[in-house]
Amino acid sequence: MNSARGLARSLYARVEHLLHEIAKFGIVGAIAFVVDVGTFNLLRNGVMDDKPLTAKIVSTVLATTVAFAGNRQWTFKHRERSNLHREYVLFFGLNGVALLIALACLGVSHYLLNFTSPLADNISANIVGMALGTLFRFWSYRKFVFTAPVTRDTPADEPEPLAA
Repeated sequence: MNSARGLARSLYARVEHLLHEIAKFGIVGAIAFVVDVGTFNLLRNGVMDDKPLTAKIVSTVLATTVAFAGNRQWTFKHRERSNLHREYVLFFGLNGVALLIALACLGVSHYLLNFTSPLADNISANIVGMALGTLFRFWSYRKFVFTAPVTRDTPADEPEPLAA
């Protein structure tokens, strides 16, 4: 039994940082999701009632701005930093790919399958498209935008020196 506990602790120690990143990514994503869906529905049921793809583009750009700030300042703050401009351009570019995933889901549902109700648009864009886009975003942010964690010179079992 002790070896099973030891194995479980060892496994948890190996993935603990990943679990924390996933949790923070989820919280930031939830906030961006509320911004995205709220803006999409305000536009879709208002000034862009006949332009669901345009409404989705506008809502995604706004939500992406919120997500960039949250992920850079909180989720991935422990990772290596590069030029802010580089991170911003990569982040928005990768979100563009995720947007294309959501737009593809919405376009197929709305225009090919003729499911044109606001509920159908929300399911295709904000559930199916968002889920697929979120998987892509988490992988791509870790891989390309917020690169490997900063390495420490001090071994993990030694205390950090106090600042004078």
